Amino acid sequence: MKKRSAENGGAQPDLFGGAEESSRRSSKKKGAPSKVVKLPVRKGGAGETAGKGAAKAPTGKGTGKDAPAAKGTSPRKTARRPVVEAVPSPAAAKTPAPPAAPVSPPKRALRSRGRRTAQNAPGKQREISVSEFFAKNRHLLGFDNPAKALLTTVKEAVDNSLDACEEANILPEIRVRIEMLAEDRFRVTVRDNGPGIDKKEVPRIFGSLLYGSKFHRLRQSRGQQGIGISAAGMYGQMTTGKPMEVLSRITTSKPANRLAILLDTKKNLPVIAVDEEVDSDMEHGTEVAIELEATYKAGRHSVDSYLHQVALASPHAEILYEPPKGESVRYARAVHELPPEAAEIKPHPKGVELGSLMKMLKETRGRNVRGFLTGEFSRVSGKVAEEILAAAGIAPSMSPGRVHRDAAETLYRAIQKTKIMNPPTNCLSPIGEAQLIASLASRHEPEFVAAVSRPPSVYRGNPFLIEAAIAFGGPSFDADGTVDLYRFANRVPLQYQKSACAITKSVIEVAWRNYNISQSRGALPTGPMAVAVHIASVWVPFTSESKEAIASYPEITKEIRLALQECGRKLGAHIRRGRRLAEAAKKKSYIEIYIPHIGIALQEILGLTDAQRDNTTEKLKDILERSRQI
Repeated sequence: MKKRSAENGGAQPDLFGGAEESSRRSSKKKGAPSKVVKLPVRKGGAGETAGKGAAKAPTGKGTGKDAPAAKGTSPRKTARRPVVEAVPSPAAAKTPAPPAAPVSPPKRALRSRGRRTAQNAPGKQREISVSEFFAKNRHLLGFDNPAKALLTTVKEAVDNSLDACEEANILPEIRVRIEMLAEDRFRVTVRDNGPGIDKKEVPRIFGSLLYGSKFHRLRQSRGQQGIGISAAGMYGQMTTGKPMEVLSRITTSKPANRLAILLDTKKNLPVIAVDEEVDSDMEHGTEVAIELEATYKAGRHSVDSYLHQVALASPHAEILYEPPKGESVRYARAVHELPPEAAEIKPHPKGVELGSLMKMLKETRGRNVRGFLTGEFSRVSGKVAEEILAAAGIAPSMSPGRVHRDAAETLYRAIQKTKIMNPPTNCLSPIGEAQLIASLASRHEPEFVAAVSRPPSVYRGNPFLIEAAIAFGGPSFDADGTVDLYRFANRVPLQYQKSACAITKSVIEVAWRNYNISQSRGALPTGPMAVAVHIASVWVPFTSESKEAIASYPEITKEIRLALQECGRKLGAHIRRGRRLAEAAKKKSYIEIYIPHIGIALQEILGLTDAQRDNTTEKLKDILERSRQI
C-alpha cells in the first residue's frame, strides 16, 4: 500500500503525524475528548514513523537517514518538526489524482433546513393572479421609473378616450390636466366627449387587468389587451394607496356616476370604494383621475412630446393640455372629418397555428368540416374549402369534433399549401396621405411635404398597411442634427425603445444619399427633416406588453422601406429642382449686375442715345433670360 500511494502521487500523507497532532490539540482547546490515532509501523524506514501510506524520498538509498524521524521517535515529538513534502516520481506525476470524495454537510445543518418531500411540496404551490404578476413586474407595462409612469398613465387614458370617441362617430375633444401635488406626486385627469360608460361596466373596465372588448376581435384599434388603464390605476394605488376615480355620463337626462375603484391584486377584481350620483357639466363622456408617484420632465420622452405626436397622428382630434408647469397648449383640429371606420373581420386561415386550429374545431358550431372552414375563416369559399379538404384527404361531411390531432395537422398543412386570397383590408383605418400632409404642414410649416400610403399587405395572416411622410425645410428643424423620427402604431406614438423598433431599423437601411440627404453609416439621416411612419394593423406585433417598439417581421420592414423610398424620390426631385432654381437665380443676379455696364459700353462705342441704350439693354436681358434652362 505504501508503494502504490507513492507511485500514484496522490494526496501526500502527513509524514510526521503533524496534522493528527494539530487536530488533537485543537480538539482539546474546544473541550472535545482527545482521540488517539494509531498508525501502522514498519521497522527500518520512514514508514516506521510516518505510518501507512508514507511516500519514499526520491534519493532511494539513504531514505531512512534523510527522513527526519528515522529512529522511531514518537508521533508527538515528530509533530513539532517541519513537514517535508515528498516529491513524486515522474511515473506518479503522469498518473491523474483520484477524485476527492464528496463532502457531506453536517447532519445538524440538514435537520435545521428541513427536507422538501413530495408530500409537503404541493401545499406550498398556489395560483398566481395576473394582477399579482404585473404588480411585481410593472416594468413590463411601462412603469419602469417615475417619469415614464407619468407618460404611460396619460398615454393609456388618452388612447382609450380617442378609441371611444371614434367608435361612437364623435369628433374627439380631449382635455388632459396634470396637477403637481408634491415634488414626486401628481394627479392626472383625462376627460373626453365620448359616449360614456354604463355604470355596471365601469368597475371591471378600470378595476381588472385583461378585461376588455378589443382582445378577441380582428379590427384596428389603439388598445388591444384590456390592460393599460387598469394597470395605470394599479400603479397609482401601489404608490399612493388612493383609488382611481371615474366620472361617467351617458346622457343629459341622467346624472353622472362617480366611482372610486381599487384593485384586489390577489383576485384581480375591483373593489368599489365610492359609488354616487353627482352633477356634471359634461353632456356625455368619461373622466378618469389617477393620483400617482411620478416625475414631470420636458424633452423627447415627455408628456408634452407625446401629445404633440398624438395631434400629428390624429389630426381630427382637438386636445387641450394643461401641464403642471407653464401655459396650457391647445392642439386644434387640422381636419374636420373622422377617419374611415374599421370593420371587424374573421381570422385568415394562413394566420392560424395548429393549436388554435384544433381549439376552433372543438368549439365551432359548424355541422361539418366544410362548413367550419367557410364559416370560421375569411376568404374561404366553398370551392377553396373543398380544395383544402381534398388535399388533406378529409371528407367534407366529417364532423369537426371527430377530427383528431393527426388529421388536424394534415388539414393545417393543406391550408398552408392552398392558394387563398389575402384577407380583406376594410378592417384597417389608415391616416391617409392628405391628412398626414396637412398634419405635418400645420405643425412644422415646412417648404416641402410628401406622403405615401402603401397597398395593404399581410404578415402571419394579419393585414397591415404602412404610411410614410416626409417634411423638409423650414424654421422648426435643425439643419445639422439628425432627422425627427415619428413612429406610430394604430395612430399611437411610440416614445421608447427607438433602436429596437422595426421602423428605426428600416429608416437607417434606406440609402438617403441617393436623395441628396447626408447619412452616416448605420445611423439616421441628417438634415432639416421629419420622417413619420405609421403602421395600421388588426394586430400590431409589439416587442413587449408596454407597446413601445414593433417587431421586425420581414413583410413589415420591406413595406416600410418601400414607402420611405417612394417619399425619398419625391424629396430628391424637390431638392434637385431647388438647386436648379437657386442656380438660375444666381445667374439672373449676374445679368442684372453686368448688363447695364454692357449697355453703357455699347453706347460709348456705337454712339447710341440713352433711349437706344436702354432698348438694347432690355433686348440683351430678354435673350439671356430665354437662354436659361430651369
